[in-house]
Amino acid sequence: MSLLIDAARGTRGERVPVWFMRQAGRSLPEYRSLREGTNMLDACLNPEMAAEITMQPVRRHGVDGAVFFSDIVTPLKVAGIDVDIKPGVGPVFGNPIASAADVDKLVAYEFEDSPEIRKAVEICVNELDVPVLGFGGAPFTLAAYLVEGKPSRDHLAARSLMYSDPVSWDRLMTWAADVTGRFLQIQIEAGASVVQLFDSWAGSLSKATYREKVLPYSERALSYANVPTIHFGTGTTGILPEMGSIASVLGVDYRIPLNEVAQLVSNKPLQGNLDPALLFAPWEVLRAHIDEVIESGRAAPAHILNLGHGVPPNTDPTVLTKIVSYVKGELTGE
Repeated sequence: MSLLIDAARGTRGERVPVWFMRQAGRSLPEYRSLREGTNMLDACLNPEMAAEITMQPVRRHGVDGAVFFSDIVTPLKVAGIDVDIKPGVGPVFGNPIASAADVDKLVAYEFEDSPEIRKAVEICVNELDVPVLGFGGAPFTLAAYLVEGKPSRDHLAARSLMYSDPVSWDRLMTWAADVTGRFLQIQIEAGASVVQLFDSWAGSLSKATYREKVLPYSERALSYANVPTIHFGTGTTGILPEMGSIASVLGVDYRIPLNEVAQLVSNKPLQGNLDPALLFAPWEVLRAHIDEVIESGRAAPAHILNLGHGVPPNTDPTVLTKIVSYVKGELTGE
């Protein structure tokens, strides 16, 4: 059993396990070289390329887990939906949801399987000696993209739909939950040992709205998993108890200390929550921050060290390697 899986199940080992959200990607020169001339979704659906990208940070940094390289909209692409990832923008949809009729058209699309995803995960599981973490986008984040048609700051169109047409909202969110749930399930069937549900936009909602209009669907998505689950979102300090109630592990962003979260969600393993901004600080400052986060995490039954968001693209990868070495006790004279 691995330190990461043990921690996800609530057992604290000899040290905290460590991995980084977005560890596979733009911060690595080997990733940029491999991806040159290939768009994002094509890379996600090329099994050999996706597997290689997944494994790159394990080789370079020595992290305790390999998060599967994909995108939250990959299953939508496989289902036949008109979506592309525009550099510098994000997911852009050809036919945004604007009416009940649009929802009728959307739910006719089905995501049942993906041989490409299966093969990529299987390659990683067979070649790595650390667990593979699957991941998927939470239903609200997918729904917000589908309604807005692209990234949005306030998600006004999505929030308007949830109140103006609750029946269509329910159908949209149920569909999104099942797509993501199946996406997670396929990764698990291929060998993923843990899965993370990532909710980029839930922090924009009030607690009451989240509880009524979002939480049941996130729970539905996670119900597809029969392995430990992690639920993470950004700006979610006000809804952490709700998020933690449906997952094995609660992922925490950099905005709140872990010991305070442990008081809000008792007896729950926590993941996080190094501030990505400190990756650019002098080592002595970053090292003190690592110590502080690890100490704060002792308030939880188990702790998985991670960032409080993803690795910034301009991060010096040697810094990530140094963090892992430090956590493993391999640095001397530092």
